[in-house]
Amino acid sequence: MNDFREKVIDELKIRIDRETCIGTGNCMKIAPEVFEFDDERIVSFKEETGSIEKENLIEACSVCPVSALGAFKIDGEQVIP
Repeated sequence: MNDFREKVIDELKIRIDRETCIGTGNCMKIAPEVFEFDDERIVSFKEETGSIEKENLIEACSVCPVSALGAFKIDGEQVIP
């Protein structure tokens, strides 16, 4: 069973695959206004998402070494990975 979290941010649907996340924190270095660790040291969305440029959000998803983050256009087209 997959454990996904999704949130729409700046016309992108961002998906976190909690089962795949290994907690490197790379995404948080690029987008600290969006991502944080939860109590299990798995990346999660901040409750209040700060302002972020779409390109930075895509980059934050792309630096995950295990592709635990995905970015999709609203129409469903996959951007990352």
